[in-house]
Amino acid sequence: MPKASDIKKNTAVEYNNSVYIIRDIERSVPQGRSGGSLYRMRMYDVVTGSKLDETFKDSDMLPLADLIRRNAMYSYLDGEELVFMDNEDYTPYNLNKDIIADEVLFIDENTQGIQVVLVDGAPVAIELPSSVELEIVETSPSIKGGSATARTKPATLSTGLTIQVPEHISTGDKIKINTAEHKFMGRADK
Repeated sequence: MPKASDIKKNTAVEYNNSVYIIRDIERSVPQGRSGGSLYRMRMYDVVTGSKLDETFKDSDMLPLADLIRRNAMYSYLDGEELVFMDNEDYTPYNLNKDIIADEVLFIDENTQGIQVVLVDGAPVAIELPSSVELEIVETSPSIKGGSATARTKPATLSTGLTIQVPEHISTGDKIKINTAEHKFMGRADK
């Protein structure tokens, strides 16, 4: 059973006889307290979708919920839901766009390595691979002689995400992005 300080985003925990997915964590260190950090967690009930904001001391213990991760691929958009297909048995998993709003920015029809998180057989979240490859659809023209370590410029990707890229990168290039840090890693292998 991990401490509150060890809990990461998108972790499923059991709290008040329900299973919650942690969507956001804010750490604060109040003045005048002897050493203890506080962790304010925004949690969503996996069954009802209701939101709960709770604050824990760094030493509070939170039991992890039983969850299953299934390899899946993005299939299509159905209204407000994205449909993912299980790679082994082709089971469709529908997830509302609002629940996975941050992750949607890294998903296109070619994204590999997605895992759907299931609690009691119901899809509640997705986990992205550590990096994805996306195409740049808009950026200012590349500068001749711009080096790989020179200044950066904004680039809009095929999913709508905007990140900073080196000046020598141009529209149409396929690049690799770190999904945790939202940062440019390099050109994608052709």
